[in-house]
Amino acid sequence: MIPVSLLCRPRFALVVLALVIPGPSTSQTTTVRDAPRANVREPVAADSVEIREWAVPWQSTRPRDPIVDPLGRVWFVGQRGNYLAALDPETGEFGRKDLPTGALPHNVIVGPDGGLWYAGNGDAHIGRVDSASGEITRFDVPVSDPHTLFFAPGGALWFTAQGANRIGRLDPATGEVDLIQPSVADARPYGIVVDANGRPWIALFGTNRIATADPTTMELVEHELPWTDARARRLGVTSDGSVWYVDYARGTLGRLTPDTGVAVEWSAPGGRGSRPYAMAVDDRDRIWFVETGADPNRLVGFDPASEEFFGVTAIPSGGGTVRHMVFHAATGSLWFGTDANTIGRARIGP
Repeated sequence: MIPVSLLCRPRFALVVLALVIPGPSTSQTTTVRDAPRANVREPVAADSVEIREWAVPWQSTRPRDPIVDPLGRVWFVGQRGNYLAALDPETGEFGRKDLPTGALPHNVIVGPDGGLWYAGNGDAHIGRVDSASGEITRFDVPVSDPHTLFFAPGGALWFTAQGANRIGRLDPATGEVDLIQPSVADARPYGIVVDANGRPWIALFGTNRIATADPTTMELVEHELPWTDARARRLGVTSDGSVWYVDYARGTLGRLTPDTGVAVEWSAPGGRGSRPYAMAVDDRDRIWFVETGADPNRLVGFDPASEEFFGVTAIPSGGGTVRHMVFHAATGSLWFGTDANTIGRARIGP
């Protein structure tokens, strides 16, 4: 059941932040070797993946970025509707909580404390919602547009700010914020993940670079992809530490090896115009992404061991654009939101 508190009027607790900005960062650029494009293969024949979608009852609100909590509830935000919502996939019941006016939430994740953390993309804040009481704690941040959030193993909350051209780290205990500026103007920090060593990896969508930050020194290292028109948008990390990315501009899936800086790419099944966007890594280190240049959008799997694509499946609603996706290990499922105003689940594992 959806908690009644989700429908309650929000209560606000204002947290005053101490802004900490490191000294000038010695932003280093590491140029990857010009690796040859891997052989292009046709997708392997496979049964299509089972996809189910739930129509969100609030029309034209861009429901996005669903995440599953420990109780099995699926939380998501309505970027254009200015709300946080929950779906019970067993009953199909929805619950909604309005967020502060102008928040325009872009992303939501479940924190290590069990709270729901969202990016207030419209009015420069990150919010925490208590899933039981509905209370909102607001962290004002010194950037205009917090974009995508990711918790590090130690509890620090890393985030991107695309328009402000910053990468940030919030300490939830103190409210302090550290900021890093990429070396390139309009680098557009976008997708972000944190590896097993606590290092964040960031797609600099306005450039052909993928960056990582040292969490101790806050030094930023930028890996420049050898293709000048490359535009990595979302990222994933496999158990061997490889950083995977989808190149939205060139229609490729790529792997960056952090130790060597070498990048290898595979052309997506839909080719250069496929616009791969949402992506996730499952518990078998398989890569999943959505081709948004296709109508309908298509979910695509890739096996790094065999270097083969498989399970290409159309999104039943068409998708419009699937922007973000997460893997839920307990149910072997991918969760995503669509511009067709649905929340979707793809069952991909045993």
